[in-house]
Amino acid sequence: MVDLHTHSTASDGTFSPRELVYLAKKVGLKALALTDHDTIDGLPQAYQTAKEEGLPFLCGVEISVKFDGPGHFHLLGYFLEPPEELKEVLDKLKSARAERNKRMVEKLRELGIDITLDELQSIASGEIGRPHFAYLLVKKGYVKSIEEAFERYLKKGAPAYYPKALLTEEEAISAIKKAKGIPVLAHPITLKLSDEALKSYLIRLKELGLMGVEVYYSEHTKEYTKFLERLADELSLIKTGGSDFHGQNKPDIKLGLGFGNLRVPDECFYELKRAISRFHRRAER
Repeated sequence: MVDLHTHSTASDGTFSPRELVYLAKKVGLKALALTDHDTIDGLPQAYQTAKEEGLPFLCGVEISVKFDGPGHFHLLGYFLEPPEELKEVLDKLKSARAERNKRMVEKLRELGIDITLDELQSIASGEIGRPHFAYLLVKKGYVKSIEEAFERYLKKGAPAYYPKALLTEEEAISAIKKAKGIPVLAHPITLKLSDEALKSYLIRLKELGLMGVEVYYSEHTKEYTKFLERLADELSLIKTGGSDFHGQNKPDIKLGLGFGNLRVPDECFYELKRAISRFHRRAER
């Protein structure tokens, strides 16, 4: 059992990168990847701790991407070591995230909700994200749960939602490949596309350089997982998977297990690692 989609306090998780590795060992994972949102700041600590603990590990990142469809698009990138080449791109995304946080605070205050950036920063060890907003709304008694916070205020289309500047599909895929990484479509379910539309979209993304798709995911049904397995094989895309673990910011999702029935095959880790190694060697020629 492996987990190739996790978050730490470097973005919007509640476990530090080091604690995440310790937890992975405790629950018996055979391999782990850390994929924080728009940042690689947690990777050096997780990478070193995994080395010390003898846990097979991949460095990763999750980048938000522009998408004209009904849902939202996140792109995962996987690397053998922390990818310093991504820093410039991620710094721009960090600035966009800061502007978004400022705008969302303003929107909430206009709705009569007393919340400040300083309060958010006090509970976020790394980048401030919407889960931090949700946690603070619960803590201050404006809502009863994180789910209610997103539903009433923070989800796309809700009154306090504010979109951030995003990379295009081509820009995001190119940035990951320039850093000698493997670009993978995260949780296809969140695109909210029909099966045929998803297939067409994946074909287009592959033409742009996409190399994999997250088949195994906490919110994918058995039927949808089987469909994605067939689609990945048909399009010769690498199959990956992960829980999207955030600790207490998504308390129902367990590391390695998702909602309890997730099983990401060990082979996903080894196939991905082999692909990264091959791509890395080609990039160095």
